[in-house]
Amino acid sequence: MIKASDTGMAGESMESSDSRALMRAALRLRTVIPAFNIPYLPMMAPVVQALTETDCLGFIAVARLEWEKFEAGSPAAIADEYRRVKMGECTRLHLDHVPVLDEDDEWVDYEAIISDALALGFDSVMVDGSRLPFAENVEATRRVVALAQAAGVPVEAELGAVLGHEAGPLPPYEELFASGRGFTAPEEARDFVDQTGVDWLSVAIGNVHGAISAARKDDEKIAARLNVPHLDTIRAAVDAPLVLHGGSGIPQDYVREAVLHGIAKVNVGTAIRQPYEQALPRSVEAAREAVYTRTLEVVRDELGVAGTATLLRGGSSTAA
Repeated sequence: MIKASDTGMAGESMESSDSRALMRAALRLRTVIPAFNIPYLPMMAPVVQALTETDCLGFIAVARLEWEKFEAGSPAAIADEYRRVKMGECTRLHLDHVPVLDEDDEWVDYEAIISDALALGFDSVMVDGSRLPFAENVEATRRVVALAQAAGVPVEAELGAVLGHEAGPLPPYEELFASGRGFTAPEEARDFVDQTGVDWLSVAIGNVHGAISAARKDDEKIAARLNVPHLDTIRAAVDAPLVLHGGSGIPQDYVREAVLHGIAKVNVGTAIRQPYEQALPRSVEAAREAVYTRTLEVVRDELGVAGTATLLRGGSSTAA
């Protein structure tokens, strides 16, 4: 059973970020750090508890769309809740997708949002310029890297098109996979990392995001596949930890193989959001219990990353 969420660390400041070293350690040790997205604030406590009980290093992640289109509140509300429920050394707070141009083709004041998150003590941040032409993505990412370096905080960016958040329907998945539409180009990935100094790179290799529109968010997620040979070509070109967005619904064997080939962080959203939403009509407590149970399954059974908090904290001291 999940414990009361009032056992957290109210009023304590978040630790200085060591997320960069932890990600480097995950890459070197060929393991992965899961990032659990939190679109509803009551989901955070059970995720933190599950990670703590399994000694799994994990990111508590929130994207702009999760306070714009769901009920995460705001970056400040998220930071406050994280301080309240944090239980030990197994979690870090990550600002996920802050787009430059969002899924509704609206321009976003991304620098202001990320600056606020840095002031709030987020341990890592992500700018998403993937809907822009290459040069504009580079420029936006450079701006955020400059902001974050002053705070000692690592930056994640995205290159390629991890589809799924768009308003309209996706083309048939098999067509997307066979054509390689939107896949991250290895030579562009090399140039992007060199020109921006970004710490981690989210790549497109067949993965898709879960749908977020009201009409489709309850749909079963596409059972996506991963083009691991293509991942190898990216890894050979890029000396940075790679990130897999849209991890929910991908068969375990694909994810575990991708980890052996350079994926150091995997985002999990739909897998815990839908159980929460399905159980919520019964009660908030039932919904939180569903999140706790599902998080344990992802950590222990699907990713096999129980015990990585101790492993990575030791490994981060020697990671490059």
